[in-house]
Amino acid sequence: MLVLSSPSGAGKSTLSRLLVDEEKQSGQPFHLSVSVTTREKRPSEVEGVHYQFISRDRFAAMRDRGDLLEWAEVHGNFYGTPRDPVEEALKSGRDVLFDIDWQGTLQLYEQMREDVVSVFILPPSIAELKARLERRAEDSDDVITRRLAGAKAEMEHWSEYDYVVVNTDVEQAFKGVKAILDAERLKRVRRPGLADFVRQLQDDL
Repeated sequence: MLVLSSPSGAGKSTLSRLLVDEEKQSGQPFHLSVSVTTREKRPSEVEGVHYQFISRDRFAAMRDRGDLLEWAEVHGNFYGTPRDPVEEALKSGRDVLFDIDWQGTLQLYEQMREDVVSVFILPPSIAELKARLERRAEDSDDVITRRLAGAKAEMEHWSEYDYVVVNTDVEQAFKGVKAILDAERLKRVRRPGLADFVRQLQDDL
């Protein structure tokens, strides 16, 4: 499970989409976990692609039934990861990509730390973070101010992540995240068929 987290506007969603597109072209199995949220849909967002937009009552019901793998309240809205699609993807041998915040990441740690690889995305500066939020032109000034205020608290958790990438340039940041993914896939513990392969090599000597 590959987790990308960042303050709002630092680029985690963009990098997530780039990873999914790259994996489709390469033929590598990848599943993008689509979170449910109670916040309003932005004009550029697509239902079921960026998020599943649901009511607070439905969110509370999913949470209380244990249908969410992780959940958190961010900027007055609730976000969560539906459990079933993730578990089905993992059982089928597919890697799962999460675009979630630090609260959700810590919950995943509690459940299955050895299977989680986490990456925290940082902006190159607060001025650039503010500019990106304003360029997005999808949130009110009040929402942007609230997101910037929350960025400080979010960035306090950078040291709890396995890797940190500074998103100065999205292409370079993407290369960094892709290198992390490739290296983690090559780890011995994530290659269950390797022991049989080595044994066959030895038998052939």
